[in-house]
Amino acid sequence: MASPAVSEEAAPSHHHLRFHAPHAHLSSVFGGDWFGTRAESFARFFGTPTFLIAQTIIVAIWIALNVANLTQFDVYPFILLNLAFSLQAAYAAPLILLAQTRQADRDKAHADADARHREDLAKAHLEAQEVATRQSTQMLALLEQNTRLTELTQELSGRIEKLTQEIHHRLVASSNA
Repeated sequence: MASPAVSEEAAPSHHHLRFHAPHAHLSSVFGGDWFGTRAESFARFFGTPTFLIAQTIIVAIWIALNVANLTQFDVYPFILLNLAFSLQAAYAAPLILLAQTRQADRDKAHADADARHREDLAKAHLEAQEVATRQSTQMLALLEQNTRLTELTQELSGRIEKLTQEIHHRLVASSNA
C-alpha cells in the first residue's frame, strides 16, 4: 500500500490531459471567432479531393460554356479564368501556410506533452520498482525472522518435552518408592 504522501501527490496528476493543458492557449492562428474557424476550415479544405474535383468541374463547365458560344463572359484565352486562379492562389497560399504553421505548433505542443507524459510514466515505474524492492526486502526479513522463530519454537518445544519426560520419570520413580 502506498504511503499517504505518495497518494496525495499522485492523485491530482491522474488527469489524462494534464500534459496538454499548458498548450490550451494554442488556438487557431486565425483567431477563435467565426472568421478564424471558417478561415482555417477553408485552408484545410484546399487540399482535399472534394475541392480538386469541384474546381475541375467548375473550370470544365466554364471553358465548355465559353467555347460552345453559349455565353461570352470569358472568351478564349480565358483572361477572367486566369484572373480567378491568380486570386485564388493569392488567398490560398497564405491560408494554407497559416494552417500548416498552426498545425506544426499543435504537433510540437503535443509531442512535448507526450514526452513529459512518458517521463512521468518512467518516473512512476521507477517509484513502483523501488517500492517493490523495499517490500521484497521486508518480506525476506520477515521470512528470516519467521524461520528463526520457528526454529526457536521447535527448540523450546523439544526442551519442554524433555522436561516433561524428566518430571514424569521423577514422579513415577517417587511414586514407586
